[in-house]
Amino acid sequence: MICAALGMQAQGNNSGLGGNDEGVESLAERVLGLEKKNDMFNVYFNYTASARTDDEQGPWQSGFKAKELRFEITGRLTDRISYRFRHRLNKTNAAQKIDNFAKATDMMFVSYRLPGDKVELTGGKVCQMWGGFEYDENPMYIYQYSDFGEYMDIFFGGAHVSYKPVPTQEFIAQVTHTDNGTTDDYYGCRPVAVHETGETRALEQSKAPFTYIFNWNGDFGKGLVQTRWAAGIQQQAKGYTSKVVMLGQQLTLPRLQWYFDYMERWDDVDRYGIVTSELMDRFLGGDYTPTTEFIDHGSVEFAGNEFGHYFTDTHMRSFVTKARWEFAPKWKLMLKGMYDVTGLRKQAAYKDYRKVLSYLASLEYYPVRSQDFRVYLAYLGRHYDYNKASALDNRYTNRIELGFMYRIKCY
Repeated sequence: MICAALGMQAQGNNSGLGGNDEGVESLAERVLGLEKKNDMFNVYFNYTASARTDDEQGPWQSGFKAKELRFEITGRLTDRISYRFRHRLNKTNAAQKIDNFAKATDMMFVSYRLPGDKVELTGGKVCQMWGGFEYDENPMYIYQYSDFGEYMDIFFGGAHVSYKPVPTQEFIAQVTHTDNGTTDDYYGCRPVAVHETGETRALEQSKAPFTYIFNWNGDFGKGLVQTRWAAGIQQQAKGYTSKVVMLGQQLTLPRLQWYFDYMERWDDVDRYGIVTSELMDRFLGGDYTPTTEFIDHGSVEFAGNEFGHYFTDTHMRSFVTKARWEFAPKWKLMLKGMYDVTGLRKQAAYKDYRKVLSYLASLEYYPVRSQDFRVYLAYLGRHYDYNKASALDNRYTNRIELGFMYRIKCY
């Protein structure tokens, strides 16, 4: 009843972490018989929860977990003006220092399409327009990201311009903040960059901490083959940058969808903190002291150290493939594989010291055709393979989930 009273309906077929409305009935349509009159004010609740058992943190543990809980409003006020707001209900609402948005707010932007319908301007808190289909998928549909995607922080204040010379081809140029807070907020108190020679330098706040992205989205054969390619550069701190390339391609058939993503990044400072958390103690001869305060890097938190030491010249590349096959009415099989390679670019012993192979399978049941609702049983396995120089132990982890995903369309 609350949803119906709001009088909203979410947009469909929208890229940028959205969903597909095709054939989905709203609660107001089903319960009250209300007819949709316009597209000015629309709402979704994105909810995913599961019962799970895993050995990812050591001995097997079981419990219930709400993985995603997000509230979303979208609308098109005129033929040229549209907006979008999405907010996480299980994340901090404290305003950040740089853009004054809460971390819980994914997006709050306004778009204006210029006459001629080929150019659109967008500004506010936006999603960075990187490439790849894992990246573009709504988080509620993701059972497990690759390491590359898991550690990304992607929602920032900024603006972009998109240009469609033809309806099937889109080019986007975007500028956003690199972080929500200062260098000290992101990398810890008095952060220090540790070079391969052992030299250390203080990380200073950049005067222009921006990320610059160029994106191409292509559509061929009336949706048969699609591409999402992007490249960009991020200003991490004064004198230190990250360079990122993300290339995604997808095949869409009536009962089968398959995509393959290739992603690579070169960081002047260990932005993800993976290498730092695993090797810094060995590199500093046991002087690495974790703190009790965790630093939020995207969807993952990890402990830094009290002096904020971070490696320089880290490198990561990832390969992700995913297929979803509707093998029977209301039933789908999802298979996904991920391979992440991480290391230090300028140190041969640690160049590709960490390799993670992940494999995931899920059986999905859609009980109601007119709702974006699924019940699933999934298994995730991961193999962490370290080289001898790292002196780290190889390990396997497993996770089993029984849960549901429901993108609730209210009107």
